[in-house]
Amino acid sequence: MNVSWFVSSLAGAVFIVCFYIINESTVFELLNPFHWMESRMALSLEDFLVRAGVLKLYRHALRISRRAPSHARADLRQIIRQEMENNRNCNDKQRIRFLISDGLERVKRLNETLDMQGH
Repeated sequence: MNVSWFVSSLAGAVFIVCFYIINESTVFELLNPFHWMESRMALSLEDFLVRAGVLKLYRHALRISRRAPSHARADLRQIIRQEMENNRNCNDKQRIRFLISDGLERVKRLNETLDMQGH
């Protein structure tokens, strides 16, 4: 028995089973490589850059939290996450830029505090 024949037969059988489980239009949507792109709204360049800035701030804050003492690390991560969640639905771009700027200052102060404590 040829291995490639077995694999293609198995793939065909899986496709047939999936075809009967899901309706025909859903199968073709899943096979469409651009389906996931059509279902999302496109971000403008400005929105994309702001989103990237927020994610960069979040990752930076989490990296610095690794340097905190072990007994305070979990609480610090929870505070960072809660701050992000509190402002998750903010749509005002000026306010978001202010929050990013404020967050960067707070992370900078945290970093300096950890440096002074020798962590």
